[in-house]
Amino acid sequence: MAAALRGGSRSSAKPRARKPAQPSRGPRTQPPPTYAPGKLGAVTAVDLPRHFTLSVVVGVVALSLTVALATGHRAEKIASTIGVGIDRGFARMGLKVDKLTVQGASPAAQADIINAAGLYRDEPLMGLDLQQVRRNVEQVGWVKSAKVVRLFPDTIVIAITQRQTIAVWQHAGRTVVVDNDGAAIPEADPGRFADLPLIVGEGANDAVAAILPVVRAHPNVMQRLEALVRVDGRRWDLRTRDGGIIQLPAVGEDSALIQLDQLDQKSRILELGFERIDLRDPELVAVRPRGNPSPAESPAAAGV
Repeated sequence: MAAALRGGSRSSAKPRARKPAQPSRGPRTQPPPTYAPGKLGAVTAVDLPRHFTLSVVVGVVALSLTVALATGHRAEKIASTIGVGIDRGFARMGLKVDKLTVQGASPAAQADIINAAGLYRDEPLMGLDLQQVRRNVEQVGWVKSAKVVRLFPDTIVIAITQRQTIAVWQHAGRTVVVDNDGAAIPEADPGRFADLPLIVGEGANDAVAAILPVVRAHPNVMQRLEALVRVDGRRWDLRTRDGGIIQLPAVGEDSALIQLDQLDQKSRILELGFERIDLRDPELVAVRPRGNPSPAESPAAAGV
């Protein structure tokens, strides 16, 4: 039999000739991968989950840093060339501006903030310079400070600290709304702030934050007030709606108004229509009736 039994000798069949040995070759090398921009377009057709999208974003940021470190000064050109394609690719994946939220702003301020931000619908979300947007927003008079945040996949949030309007200031032929630091808010229309007190004169904007709480603590005076007039950069006159003037001292305004309250309770001095009530002397309240040339000539009420 041609076959050999287990444990027996081999058959006498001729052995097959061996193939000649092939020359030795080095290890195979794979061709370097090539960048195929079409692949990004194919991926964009898939509805990717958010966590995957964020992973891609992190990967791209890491790749950009690696390129920058490896290429030195050439990174600028590479980043600008690749960056446009990346931004557009992310936009096709849904990472583009669709919503803008403004937090902390009054309705009157929102339109000015949105205009200053300079954002457009469908802009690539990743390509936005958030620091530049913040700087633009902080140029608006309403805004004391701002933060700009990117919320994936399609939202920009602008959170602001708004300046607190405190008064309407008349000076040098101009009328503007000012905040509690005395800074003008050019975008604010004074005609829409009739509820704010009117202040007049040079330096009134800087001093109003200190005097207003004092005057508001005296309702009988506050309800008659038409304007606060800054005099010589050191004290205030209170102009009343009936055309009268209440002259306050340079210091101790609250004590002077307390004195006026006490006198008003006794003699209804605020209802008598005096042209001028002089509170500058803590020992004496002098008044000028209408048509009288000098308040010193008519000291109608002694100090209380």
